[in-house]
Amino acid sequence: MFTEEDTVNQITMEIARELSFVDGDVPTAVNEGDAAIILGVKPTTLANWRCTGRYNLPFIKSGRLVRYRVVDLATWIARRRLGGEG
Repeated sequence: MFTEEDTVNQITMEIARELSFVDGDVPTAVNEGDAAIILGVKPTTLANWRCTGRYNLPFIKSGRLVRYRVVDLATWIARRRLGGEG
């Protein structure tokens, strides 16, 4: 049986491959465009989620720049896969 941590690690490696990063060289955070690719949505959808608070998907905002930590994306995906969040 896989733990949530195992699942998050597996998803992080999938994200690294999706964005053409070497497995050991996964960035700490990605921009909104890369996060949209990872989640299979448009960047405008992510902007909508941030504004409405529709999903509890953490992000980092510095001025106009928006970043998503890869571990947060992987955790969010894992919890949705495991049925932990709606």
